[in-house]
Amino acid sequence: MAEDRIERYWRSYLATLPADSPVRDEKYTAESFGDGPEMADRLGALVVNGAKTATCSALWEYEAEDEPITEVGHKSIILNGNGEPLCIIEATGVEVRRYDEVDARFARDEGEGDRSLEYWREAHWSFFSRTLPRIDKEPTLGMPLVCERFRVIHE
Repeated sequence: MAEDRIERYWRSYLATLPADSPVRDEKYTAESFGDGPEMADRLGALVVNGAKTATCSALWEYEAEDEPITEVGHKSIILNGNGEPLCIIEATGVEVRRYDEVDARFARDEGEGDRSLEYWREAHWSFFSRTLPRIDKEPTLGMPLVCERFRVIHE
């Protein structure tokens, strides 16, 4: 089962830590990036190879799902398109920005395409145009995004 594989992966990470590490008591999430298996594979590979050190989500999705915003220090197991663990990341920075306030540095750190702000804007507008209607929203220049920076802590 996928849950067993994910839990074994988490335990393999914990085994690398000291016995008294406070991380042992932390919760984690397991998720893939994107909105489909192919995107999960592509974006997961960018994380593993070090090109992708940032991501963003629409704040409206957190609100619709009644989920808290990611906090600094939160750990996530990143999954490929088949739901298999690729690595564990830790959030190193989280802020809410408007779509039109995302800058070239953040776009570069997302690691996608040619890493330009122009590419970021086009790709993310397309992504939010596909995903936001599921929660009865449409993308706007002022839509709030949860912009997260992270580092890989286990492969």
